[in-house]
Amino acid sequence: MDAPTCIIHLPELEPDSSIIWLHGLGADAHDIEPLTARLGLPSTRFVFPNAPRRAITINNDVEMRAWFDFSSLEFSSGENTKHIAEAIEVAQHLITTQIAQGIDSSRIVLAGFSQGGVIALLAGLGFSQPLGGIIALSTYIPAQYQLQIRQKPPVIQCHGLEDPVIPYEVGLETSQRLARLLGNRYAWHTYPMEHGVCDDEIHDLTTWTHQRLDSRVPVAS
Repeated sequence: MDAPTCIIHLPELEPDSSIIWLHGLGADAHDIEPLTARLGLPSTRFVFPNAPRRAITINNDVEMRAWFDFSSLEFSSGENTKHIAEAIEVAQHLITTQIAQGIDSSRIVLAGFSQGGVIALLAGLGFSQPLGGIIALSTYIPAQYQLQIRQKPPVIQCHGLEDPVIPYEVGLETSQRLARLLGNRYAWHTYPMEHGVCDDEIHDLTTWTHQRLDSRVPVAS
């Protein structure tokens, strides 16, 4: 996979942290841009990469932006693992680029929604240096995927109780898996919503990100 085009939001202050956001299936880099203002992080650089356009088997081969193709909604064997591996490499390269630009790895958060959350979890847990955290929204870890754990960063996972795209039960299975792995470094939040983002979720994300990235707030242990 070639290096993605990215939209970059520079902060008001000199950047000392970064959040890399991976969008969901059929969306693009603009999809989560409005969150930059709502999170209120004055020294955080936001990076929004575009997934490549590809034919999606489950959608009758309609072409759209996607981090990986999938052929079924079983959430156990339908994901294209070659595409996932390529997307993990891209996400980790984006992290490395932020480090090269002077951001300490412990001040970098990898975030993703839906398909983007799949990649954020796999790439973040498998990254070689300690990260500031992982944000996983309305997403899961494919059952067929063998986790490569190289670190245990703080993780917040959020899911809608009425999600018709990635059912709550699928997210819950991942939640239980991550809770066993990460212990008190893991947080699980649910909301009475479908496959999207709600105000209460943004409030929880704001609290979580400020604890880790706002230099004016003591870092939580």
